[in-house]
Amino acid sequence: MNIRNPKDFWSGVLFASIGFAFAIIVKVYDYPMGTASRMGAGYFPFLLGNILGVMGLVILAKAWVSDGGPVSKFAWRPLIWVLSAFVIFGLTAKWLGLVIAIVLLVMISSYGGHEFRWKEALISSAILAVGSVAVFVYGLKLPFPIWPEFLG
Repeated sequence: MNIRNPKDFWSGVLFASIGFAFAIIVKVYDYPMGTASRMGAGYFPFLLGNILGVMGLVILAKAWVSDGGPVSKFAWRPLIWVLSAFVIFGLTAKWLGLVIAIVLLVMISSYGGHEFRWKEALISSAILAVGSVAVFVYGLKLPFPIWPEFLG
């Protein structure tokens, strides 16, 4: 069989493999599943993994019936900037507080795009920081530090 759409083919392979891998890991490590009304730790990742896997299979099947262009060159720059932003967020959230860690996350990951604008990145980070503090700290009452300890 001839693959008519290489982009859909490789996207489908990626989605299906990651999705089903999560579902398998949940089963291998025997996370408690629970029920829809009382979800265990494995319920949500198992469900989302299977949904992503099935979606990948649908995209994969579409690769043989629709036309598409070749796969373009891999973009390393966005991958490196975005992944490093998440790592830095994880390392600094407890130490610097949620607000500063989110500002760092948005500013660093913004460098991964083709067009970086300081003003837009700062506005986005401020909105995300305020929203995150409102939802996670005040709404859900999660014990995240908002600011660094040395600021009081």
